[in-house]
Amino acid sequence: MENKGKLYGIGVGPGDMELLTLKAARILKEVDVICAPHAGAEKESIALSIIQPLLDEREKKAMVVQPLFPMKEDVNHLKKHWMEAAFIISDYLNHGKDVAFITLGDPSIFSTFTYVQKNLDGKYDIEVVPGITSFTACAAAIGEPLVEKDETLTIVPKIDKSIKDIIDKSDNFVFMKTSRNSRKVENKILKDPREKTVYSVENCTMEDEKIVEGFSNEKPYLTTTIVKFKN
Repeated sequence: MENKGKLYGIGVGPGDMELLTLKAARILKEVDVICAPHAGAEKESIALSIIQPLLDEREKKAMVVQPLFPMKEDVNHLKKHWMEAAFIISDYLNHGKDVAFITLGDPSIFSTFTYVQKNLDGKYDIEVVPGITSFTACAAAIGEPLVEKDETLTIVPKIDKSIKDIIDKSDNFVFMKTSRNSRKVENKILKDPREKTVYSVENCTMEDEKIVEGFSNEKPYLTTTIVKFKN
């Protein structure tokens, strides 16, 4: 892909800049453009705030672009924004600029990067740089292993009515962004007769990190809940 820039999908981890991988930090110091999607004009990019101290240290400043990725359920509406972001990125790539698309956690797990990657795959040189996930960081925070021996682990992006179909099919669960939970579903999990431990971690690895036994009452946006059933 001669004369074209390279696209990096970079996981910046759960919040603490010290949890950036060495490879991610090196690339972020070298690329021409940082792409940091945000959910709305009034909402800053959390991923960008994580790496900002590193960007401030650069001798040559990077250009930062922030395409809109609204938090909507309408797939057709979202596709429009994904394609717009891909167009913006491709313009830089076509001019020989390397672009780093930053995302919380890991780019392969519920990441906005995957939508851009699908639009640009095969047209440009793309490299994915993995990052530490929120749920592994949460497990470290509470001092509990996610899985042991031959236990199974289920990652749930949103708790809804379907939980009744999967709750008895795994030993351990990670519930992402549990700010979207309904109390009714949470109570169903808590009333399950099996012995269990439930911990929620709010704003994991950040200055205001908080560990809660059970489900979070305050439910900030970055809340992850780990449920471990004992056999």
